[in-house]
Amino acid sequence: MIEDLTGKVAVVTGAASGIGKALAGRLAAAGAKLVLADIEDRPLEEVAASLRADGAEVVAVHADVSKADDVERIGMTAMDVYGALHLCVNNAGVAGGGLAWEIGLDEWDWVLGVNLYGVIHGLRSFVPRIIESGGGHVVNIASMAGLTSNPGMASYNVTKHSVVTLSETLAIDLSLTHPEVGVTVVCPGWVRTQINRSERNRPERAGSALDHDAGTELQFDLRSIVDGLIESGLEPDDVAEMILDAVRTGRFTVLTHPEWQAMVTRRVDGILAGEQPRLDLPTN
Repeated sequence: MIEDLTGKVAVVTGAASGIGKALAGRLAAAGAKLVLADIEDRPLEEVAASLRADGAEVVAVHADVSKADDVERIGMTAMDVYGALHLCVNNAGVAGGGLAWEIGLDEWDWVLGVNLYGVIHGLRSFVPRIIESGGGHVVNIASMAGLTSNPGMASYNVTKHSVVTLSETLAIDLSLTHPEVGVTVVCPGWVRTQINRSERNRPERAGSALDHDAGTELQFDLRSIVDGLIESGLEPDDVAEMILDAVRTGRFTVLTHPEWQAMVTRRVDGILAGEQPRLDLPTN
């Protein structure tokens, strides 16, 4: 928990767009000093320049969060430039999907690398520095896909479920050893980000994810469905405000769409009853 962010040092990955960009703006307005990271150089520099023009202290770092050395460089930058680290937001993420048995290993590697190993690398790099700095808070961005299991999203679902349990375990570990460090896991529903355009940063070897359903037994256009749901989703600024409130109050779980909680309840009830999983798509 960090009640007052004035002068605190915050790292945000995936800061060039979407929730990361919105959160960077909110943190700057709250008086935090920022280390912003992204794989997209130009959009990242544009975000950093805009915040600097408004008086914020901002350092931009190019980083591929799937690479441990890149993430370690983010943590080192925070300490080298500001001498401390109090808040980290492991936000960078990509979309992946298709029928579970058809997803290529290269795509599995890509989605796991960014969505899961990006968080793992973040914890390994940032948490020790937060402890060294006297305490603070860790925010991991998961998804409602970390609490549900919808079709055509196997690789994405796996990573987000992993981030939820990783965050829960981290919170318990810290409560036993370093209670001065809090944890929040964020499970957004549909938000107006560019995650449905993740292919812009996709390694060539990974192929295409949201188009992966073409020609398979999955008889719907996954891309058009996802595009429509994202377009009708929450604004990133609204989610960023929820995250800051959680950091200030020490709330562990942030569910951006309360109306979807029944879907989680039905899933858990089904697990306890030993029922077969069923299609239970969220709606806005």
